[in-house]
Amino acid sequence: MKPKLLVLELWNVGDLAITTPFLRRACEKFEVTLLAKPFAADLHARFWPEVKVIPFNAPWTAFDHKYRLWAWPWGRMFRLWRQLRRERFDVALSGRPWDPRDHLLLWLSGARARLGFPRVGSHVFLTRSLNPPPPLSHRYDYWRVIAHALDLDLEERDKIKLLPPPAGRTVFIHTGAGQPVRVWPLERYRSIAENLRVRGHVVRVVCNPEQRDWWLAKGEKSVATPRTISALLDLMADAGVFIGNDSGPGHLAAFSGIPTFTFFGPQVPEWFVPLHPAAEWMEGKACPYKPCSDSCMFAAPLCLGDVSTAEAWPLVEAFVRKHIPLKNGD
Repeated sequence: MKPKLLVLELWNVGDLAITTPFLRRACEKFEVTLLAKPFAADLHARFWPEVKVIPFNAPWTAFDHKYRLWAWPWGRMFRLWRQLRRERFDVALSGRPWDPRDHLLLWLSGARARLGFPRVGSHVFLTRSLNPPPPLSHRYDYWRVIAHALDLDLEERDKIKLLPPPAGRTVFIHTGAGQPVRVWPLERYRSIAENLRVRGHVVRVVCNPEQRDWWLAKGEKSVATPRTISALLDLMADAGVFIGNDSGPGHLAAFSGIPTFTFFGPQVPEWFVPLHPAAEWMEGKACPYKPCSDSCMFAAPLCLGDVSTAEAWPLVEAFVRKHIPLKNGD
């Protein structure tokens, strides 16, 4: 019988997608349970079907008002604690850098071995404190450190096994993001889409719900607004490339085998570029507050707002042409 492993990844779609190679490899040696947000169920069947998923919206992962303790779901949290204790995990771990909240939850789970990257005394909740990779390492490299600690051979970034690419020819443009500061201006995405269509490319525009009326007002009648991760992945079925912001959909596209082009704003590209060997990106303008954890000091994010269509178009056009050459050779 395999030992039981609890993995915590309580944050967003991109963070969870990056755990994919680790979860797949861990299943070879462990019976893996993942504690994650409810959308993990949509990734489960497609990316790691052997993993058992326990859905949990951790209140401290909210962007605003995360420490209104009186509003926390204490009943649900108590039931979760009892559920984790009953599982009697052999090992529990968190790959999130320096998060004492995760480490407390690992301790509460009752797991005999608890691994993580400690901060401000959180080593007291761990049985094994791990040394992080160098400061500019990708988030995936933290999972490689954990894999090494568990005697798992986790592949390097350029050797990750992705799903077979859809082999489609559609340019998939997703203009949404988890926070507004990560969104390149919509008017510039519209210019990119129009330029690509003029050159003969098929373009599908996909957006967040709050952006839909803007696109409809600009005449994009077929704009798609998927409400679930499964619906988003289904829309990618004929994609040849993905273009979008630093957000979860880009990471899902990469693991679906689709080359990605990402507009980075307040975040450091080296930390979060999608894990596809053909991934490309454009970094936003310099700002003394970067990385700002999405709490922009300005009325609008200058790092993205100062990136013009004229600057971006040659890079985007070359990226698309590389992966979807036009049939007439133009």
